[in-house]
Amino acid sequence: MGDYDAIVIGGGHNGMAAALYLARAGWKVIVLERNARTGGAIASAEVTLPGFVHDLYSTNCNLFVGSPVYKDFGRDLERHGLSFAHSDKPYCAAFPDGKCIRVYQDAEKTLDLLRQHSTADAEGFTLLNSHFQAFVRSLVQLYGMPMPSVQVPWTILRAIRSEGLREIIRLLRLMISSTRRLGEEYFTTPEARALVAAWGMHLDFGPDVAGGAIFPVLETFTDIQAGMSIVKGGASNLMLAMERLLLEFGGEVRTNAEVTRIVTRGGEAIGVQLADGETISAGRCVIANLSSAPLFGKLLADYPFTAQFRRDIGRYSYGPGTMMVHLALSGRPAWRAGGDTDQFAYVHIAPYVEDLALTYTHSLNGILPASPLLIVGQTSVVDPTRTAGKGEILWIQVRTLPSEIRGDALNSIKARTWDAAKEAYADRVIDKLEHYAPGLRGLIAARAVESPADLERANPNLVGGDSLAGSHHLTQNFLFRPALGWSRYRTPITRLYMCGAGTYPGAGNNALSGYLCAQQILNSQKSRIAAFRRAFPGSKAA
Repeated sequence: MGDYDAIVIGGGHNGMAAALYLARAGWKVIVLERNARTGGAIASAEVTLPGFVHDLYSTNCNLFVGSPVYKDFGRDLERHGLSFAHSDKPYCAAFPDGKCIRVYQDAEKTLDLLRQHSTADAEGFTLLNSHFQAFVRSLVQLYGMPMPSVQVPWTILRAIRSEGLREIIRLLRLMISSTRRLGEEYFTTPEARALVAAWGMHLDFGPDVAGGAIFPVLETFTDIQAGMSIVKGGASNLMLAMERLLLEFGGEVRTNAEVTRIVTRGGEAIGVQLADGETISAGRCVIANLSSAPLFGKLLADYPFTAQFRRDIGRYSYGPGTMMVHLALSGRPAWRAGGDTDQFAYVHIAPYVEDLALTYTHSLNGILPASPLLIVGQTSVVDPTRTAGKGEILWIQVRTLPSEIRGDALNSIKARTWDAAKEAYADRVIDKLEHYAPGLRGLIAARAVESPADLERANPNLVGGDSLAGSHHLTQNFLFRPALGWSRYRTPITRLYMCGAGTYPGAGNNALSGYLCAQQILNSQKSRIAAFRRAFPGSKAA
C-alpha cells in the first residue's frame, strides 16, 4: 500500500464528491488543490466592497440540490454549515421595449401571464410542458447513468412501453434539435423564442447548434417546479461543508499543492509529484478532476500513449469564453420592464434569437460581440445576507466571447489581449445593461471584472475561458466525452481515473461525474474482492 489509498487531483465539487464516497467506504483519501482553497468554479469572495460576498463563477445550485450526492450527504453537509437561499421567481427575459416574460415557481401564474402575451405561445408552452413531463417519467434517468451502459437500451425500452413509441421518438427528436428549431416549433413571438434560446447559450449551444434544445426545456420546467436555489452566504460554503465532511470521514485536504506530474510505473498510476518536488504515493488509484488539456497535455505530456489515443483525446475541443462582471450597487436596479423584475433570481438579456446567433458566430470567429447575452443574477435579492443590508449585488455572466481576440464588431476596442480589453468590454456590458435598467450606472459603487483569460488562470480546466471545461456539442457529449471509448471515467493508464466537467455528463453543479466515478471505482474493487474470494475460498483479504 502507498501513502494513501486514493489521491484526488483538484478540489472542485466533483473531485470532492468522489473523495467523500471513497472516504466513507473506509479508504484513506487525500485531495490536492493547487489554489489556496478548494472549490474550482464554485467559489465566493468579497471582490468589490467589504461585506459584499459575490459568487465568482457559478451560482445556480439547483442541479446539486437534485443530485444523488445531496441525497446521500445533504444532512451531513447541513451539519457542516451548508444551507440554501431560495427564490420562487427563478428567471425572466427582458426586452428593449420594456416587455418581459416571467417564469415563476407557479405553473398557472406563469401560463396566465404568457397567455396575456400570446395565446399561441401559451398553447405551445403547455404542449412543451407535456413533453417535459413525459421525459422526466421515462428518459431523464439517462443523465445519471455512465455512458455507455447496458441500462440505456433497457431504459429506452421501458420508456417506449410507458409513453408509447411516438412520444419517445418526439423526445429523442427534441433532444437533438437546436434552440432556434425548438422556438419555431412551439412559439410564435420572438420573445418566447428567445426565452428558451438564451438557456442554450449558458452551455455552448448557439441557436443553430444541434442538441441545444433539451437543456432549455429541462431548465425552464424544472425551475417552474423547484424555483432557484443558491448557497446561503456564498458558494464557497458548499465547498467548505464538503471539505469538513471529508475530514470527518478521515480524509485529508491539502491546498496550495499543485500537481505537476502523475507518476506511473508499468502502465499504472502509482502517485503524483508536486511543484515543490514532493512525491505522494497512491496504493489504489489516482483521480484527476481535470479536463483533457491539463491532464493529458501537461501532467501526462511525456506518457507513451498510443498514437490513436493521442489523436482522439487531441480532438477534445473547448467552447467560447465567458466574462464575469461583479457589481456592488447602492440600490436595486429600476428595470424598464417594471413590475417585479427586480425580484427575479436571473434576468436574461439577449434580447432575441438573431442577436444570440450573431454573438455566437462572432465569438467563434474571434470577434468581440457588439451585444452579448447578459445573464444577470440578482444575488442579494435571493440571499440578503450577501450584503447585510448595505446594498445590492449583481452577478453578470457574459456569454459568449472569443478566447482569443482578433477584432471587434463595433471596431471601437483596439486591444487584442483580454488583459488589455477587459475593462473596455465591461463598459460595453454596462452600456447594454443601462438600456434595460436606466440609471444603473449611478448605482454602481464598485465592480470587479474577470475575463476569459482570468478564468483560465484561476482554473486550468477552463481552457480559453470556457466556463464549461469543454464543448457540449453532440460530437463531444454522452459516450464521446472526453473521447470515444473513454467515457466511463477510466483512462488508458491502469488505476488512473478522470472526473469533472470534462467527463460525462459535463458542466453544471450536479456532482454527477464525481459520483459516477466513485461508484465505478468502488464497484470494481468489490468485483476484484469477489473474484479473489472465489479463487481462494476462506480468505479474508483481497
